[in-house]
Amino acid sequence: MEPQLKDGVTDGIATVVIANPAKRNAMSAGMWRDLPGVLDRLAADPAVRVLVLTGEGDTFCAGADISALREPGDEQQALAVRAEEALAAFPKPTLAAVRGFCVGGGSQLAAACDLRFAEEGARFGITPSKLGIVYPSSSTRRLTALVGPSAAKYLLFSGELIDAERALRTGLVDELHPVGALDARVAGFARVLASRSLLTQAAAKEFADGRLDRDAHWADQARGSGDTAEGVAAFLERRAPRFTYGL
Repeated sequence: MEPQLKDGVTDGIATVVIANPAKRNAMSAGMWRDLPGVLDRLAADPAVRVLVLTGEGDTFCAGADISALREPGDEQQALAVRAEEALAAFPKPTLAAVRGFCVGGGSQLAAACDLRFAEEGARFGITPSKLGIVYPSSSTRRLTALVGPSAAKYLLFSGELIDAERALRTGLVDELHPVGALDARVAGFARVLASRSLLTQAAAKEFADGRLDRDAHWADQARGSGDTAEGVAAFLERRAPRFTYGL
């Protein structure tokens, strides 16, 4: 099977699957190149409320296809950074579902998601020091914001893989689940996210990511959305809310 990104939407949940099983789902140049377009299309779909990123089979992503790094120039890294930034900028909640190896570019993509749920036995690593590659500054800052300076330096200096339990302790992983339980938990939590107000989520995502100039914008959005009135009415009437922002 040719390396590819698969995607689909069910009940408001978009799923993007990294599929390159012959190389443990390593990202080819074409996959890096395609990801921003896939994300743009899903972001523009009003039916999409949440995005789940995962790998095909029993591994998440073993990183970039190292064979492509033999080519001169830094195009591969530029493609990876553009894909990572597109994922980080996705305007709706994103969740990485990780099993098996999440290494190099795989960890880069997982870190660009809002949340990361992992299966016991998953392994994480950021390995540019093994290849003499300078890790991008944007990726380094994002990693440091997640795990703190000391843990980021440990991962980047050594290139060592860490287990899922340590990833959970450092903040690289948000939840850890037994083998066989990850899919059900991800599906259930994604349904929860899809049922909540996208207005609240989109504003919170920007604020949490450091935007300092959007208070007035989101105040205007809140006044015009109807989500607040619906949320209060649903609470008082003891029913599930029907939020409409973004539809």
